[in-house]
Amino acid sequence: MRLFFKSSVFVLLFLSQLSFSQLIQTKLPDTISHWEQKNVVGFDISQIAFMNWNAGGNSSVSGLLKGNFVRKYSNNNIKWLNELIVRYGVNKQDGVELRKTDDTFQVNSTFGYRKDTISNWYHSAKFNFNTQFTNGYSYPNTDKAISKLFAPAYIFLGIGAEYVNKEKKLTVYLSPLTQKTTLVLDQTLANQGAFGVDKASYDVDGNLISKGKKSRTELGVLVTSGYKKELWKNITFENRMSLYSDYINNFGNIDMDWQMQLDLIVNEYVRANIGTHLIYDDDIKAKEEFAGEQITVGPKVQLKQMLGIGLVYNFK
Repeated sequence: MRLFFKSSVFVLLFLSQLSFSQLIQTKLPDTISHWEQKNVVGFDISQIAFMNWNAGGNSSVSGLLKGNFVRKYSNNNIKWLNELIVRYGVNKQDGVELRKTDDTFQVNSTFGYRKDTISNWYHSAKFNFNTQFTNGYSYPNTDKAISKLFAPAYIFLGIGAEYVNKEKKLTVYLSPLTQKTTLVLDQTLANQGAFGVDKASYDVDGNLISKGKKSRTELGVLVTSGYKKELWKNITFENRMSLYSDYINNFGNIDMDWQMQLDLIVNEYVRANIGTHLIYDDDIKAKEEFAGEQITVGPKVQLKQMLGIGLVYNFK
């Protein structure tokens, strides 16, 4: 009897263990997430100080706070990539007010579908939103802002095809049908016709007849590309380029947004980076200071060069 009882207990334990193992095997695939996430925040700082320096120079300190947050869904033939990029930098020199050096708030989202798992081509839809956090000025003039939050803001929405090569870490997006919306939600800037919106109209006495429009819509072709490669150990190169041309207004006149960055990884938390950012947009008219007044001139190539070293923290 005792032997029978022990045997029965053993059999029950075995069956329960077997059932538990089968439960894990049947439930485990359902719990596997198709989402990937990446959260990176960093702070770069640079400083230079002079004391009795014969060659002269101004002491200065610069800081840049940045973040990159990615949410990616991938399941067989479906791919959905979402990215949030934020950057804000300032600089302070002796005898000069605090000045902004970087200001970006950008959201990117690309949804793609392919017919089979072999093809590198996806039928895709792309959304992009880009604006800034605080006012921008044509220094040293800080009385009149030349840009503000949502002035401008750019929205791209289109459909097309995207080539994705994971091995070469290369993506190319081609869209023959993309709507570009420019928002200038500050009425003062809208009245000036800033960033390509229709400006206000006035009578001969300078009285306002109609306010400037706060938005402008274009329809054109968009080409974007992204490339990332480890050139040497702990040295990574990343390239992003966007080209857009409007069908109706000056087709063939290309707006360009081109970023290149070289990351040098010191360790898990310390990195140095070198980068350039080039922008050309025919609708953005440059402003220059003449005799204490801001004069609007023609469009110009905008170029920014960055060099920094700082702390980086990755978390999930």
